[in-house]
Amino acid sequence: MKSSCHCLIGVTLLHTLLLVGCAHPPLDPTSEPPSDYTYIIGPGDSIEMFVWGNPEVSRTVPVRPDGKITAPLVEELPASGKTPFQLARDIEKELAKYIRNPLVTVIVSGFVGPYSEQVRVVGQATKPQAIPYKENMTLLDLMIAVGGVTQYAAGNRASIVRSINGEQEQFGVRIDDLLENGDVSANVNILPGDVLIIPEAFF
Repeated sequence: MKSSCHCLIGVTLLHTLLLVGCAHPPLDPTSEPPSDYTYIIGPGDSIEMFVWGNPEVSRTVPVRPDGKITAPLVEELPASGKTPFQLARDIEKELAKYIRNPLVTVIVSGFVGPYSEQVRVVGQATKPQAIPYKENMTLLDLMIAVGGVTQYAAGNRASIVRSINGEQEQFGVRIDDLLENGDVSANVNILPGDVLIIPEAFF
């Protein structure tokens, strides 16, 4: 009988330690998104290159998986990791070899963005996926995008992995409180590059 009790206590203690080990400091709900956020071009984006006064050169081209674009008079030009403004200036430098004082406007569509800026949702989401970051994105926006969580999710044990000053840190978030109880204090800001991990519940 004593052996059985010791075994039960040991199992309970181990379970408690596992739960404590999985706990992460809560994410500060007042953390502000970047105020000067500018979209960064990534592979898979579609680039409309409009050259004023030169419609024969204007073109819509994809950003290839290697992050480069090819267009009339512009070959193998790196585009990934640049803002539309920066890419427009680089295209002008290339076109200046053939056209006097080219003026270029770059319009982006598709909006995939570089991997470093995408927000990833893994684990017990209805549709785990990588999502392009959008200005002022919140946890609720992310949940809507992935269709919520599965019936096996432990939403209040979810966490966000975030890069802070070059270091990866992990913070707890309360998805169940947000979605089931409507607790708006659980609706934290999402930042570019965040990874949301939704674990499976213990049964």
